[in-house]
Amino acid sequence: MAEINVTPLVDVMLVLLVIFMVTAPMMQQGVDVNLPQARGKAMAPAERVVVSVKRNEDVLVNGSKVEMRELQAKLAAMFRDKADKEVFLQADQSVPYGAVARVMGEIREAGIEKLGMVTEPLQK
Repeated sequence: MAEINVTPLVDVMLVLLVIFMVTAPMMQQGVDVNLPQARGKAMAPAERVVVSVKRNEDVLVNGSKVEMRELQAKLAAMFRDKADKEVFLQADQSVPYGAVARVMGEIREAGIEKLGMVTEPLQK
């Protein structure tokens, strides 16, 4: 009478599952982005910092033009005494992804913890 005992197999699989669940968050690379949903209510007009990337790849912080090499220092100075570090990024849809990624990298290097992407609402 030959029967396969699956209990050791299940035990090994559960151990592997736990190991992968613990180590997977540590292996993430890249930039964490909290994307807002395209459908939703408008946000309350609070004191927000908006970083804009125009079609010609000019970078603006709250409407003021900033050179790319000064962006990190300017944002770090703006959020020096704030506990909640949140920036909203809006980029023209014709801007190459590489330019947007460089701006996102500078924002992260400035110590910003939350990065929201600004989008237009969907047209029905």
